[in-house]
Amino acid sequence: MKIHALVFVLLFACMYLSLAQGSYGNCCLGYVSEIKRKRNILGYTMQEPDGDCNIRAVLFTMKRRAKPVCANPDEKWVIDEMKRINRASKN
Repeated sequence: MKIHALVFVLLFACMYLSLAQGSYGNCCLGYVSEIKRKRNILGYTMQEPDGDCNIRAVLFTMKRRAKPVCANPDEKWVIDEMKRINRASKN
């Protein structure tokens, strides 16, 4: 009986630790080098390296694409697209 209880506690502890690590499903883990059809960009959000996400990234929302496209916020083309989107949203 004690062995069954010990196995149950160990199994529960392993499940708890695996769930506590978080999910990377909503985080960018890498960058694209380029977006060919920039006219399909609708907007963007920023990902900061806190919590579950490990890198700083720009998440571009695209037409006809469910998942955002991750880009390096330090690259010139990304900065230019962010400026373009900001100008367009002001008008």
